Amino acid sequence: MAIETDKIWMDGELVDYEDATIHVLTHTLHYGLGAFEGIRCYEQEDGRAAVFRLGAHIRRMLDTCKIATLDCPFSQAELEEACLLTIRANQFSDCYIRPVVFLGHGEMGLSALSNDVRVAIITWAWGAYLGEEGLNHGIRAKVASFNRHHVNASMVKGKINGQYVNSILAKREVMKAGYQEAIMLDTEGYISEASGENLFVIYDGKLVTTPLGASILGGITRDTIATLARDRGYEVVEQRFTRDFLYTADEIFMTGTAAEITPVREVDDRQIGTGRPGPITKELQQAYFNTVKGKDTAHPEWLTIVE
Repeated sequence: MAIETDKIWMDGELVDYEDATIHVLTHTLHYGLGAFEGIRCYEQEDGRAAVFRLGAHIRRMLDTCKIATLDCPFSQAELEEACLLTIRANQFSDCYIRPVVFLGHGEMGLSALSNDVRVAIITWAWGAYLGEEGLNHGIRAKVASFNRHHVNASMVKGKINGQYVNSILAKREVMKAGYQEAIMLDTEGYISEASGENLFVIYDGKLVTTPLGASILGGITRDTIATLARDRGYEVVEQRFTRDFLYTADEIFMTGTAAEITPVREVDDRQIGTGRPGPITKELQQAYFNTVKGKDTAHPEWLTIVE
């Protein structure tokens, strides 16, 4: 999918799409040290645009910068306003937002302590990450041969650019085998997360998900769904579990800003439940979309109106 947008925010100002360029010696291009986020803006019931959980996403990106020893030159408030400015400049009512903090060119080698820290924000229209078919009818997933990073080998709570090579390899592996998404184990053999999503398993009416202290990214959509589920009286249990627990689940779904709430109908060639999105998955999926689009007003603090 080619990205179509008019303006990109770079280092404090809007520039034309064609002018948003970097040098080939940009340090992050070579070594991967950087921080990024994925955020969505949704058109609301009243026609206005609103960014979902903007503050939480920018906070996580700044946390990632701290983890990665990057001194971001912009504050949380400045970055939030820059996201809104970029959406307005491109006249989007519904879009994906990609802020990225990266090291510019100058020194090479691993440290590059004198290189400028740069920031860009890009917006574009992006539909269902795992496809409309997957969103509506569920996807086929496979446990990849690649493990999720060990908690002391990589900084697993950071959304760090270079760490996603591991996820890319896992995703490419299973897609070439005919599946839509990879499920990754941690280095002890327990379920971690998908290549870019957190996992929820429904068993006997309870939602089970890998605990935050494990080797997973602290997903903002994961937190949203846990909150919406508890609001509706469901028990949410955080515990470690093995791949065979997936096989016997009543329902499984993945959560993420890009993937939103995507049901899983099959894992490792084993049908999950009825082979179709289950009732709890569909209820929470609908609750999520009602929330992000302003139909459900129970959590107005999650929406930042683009004015």
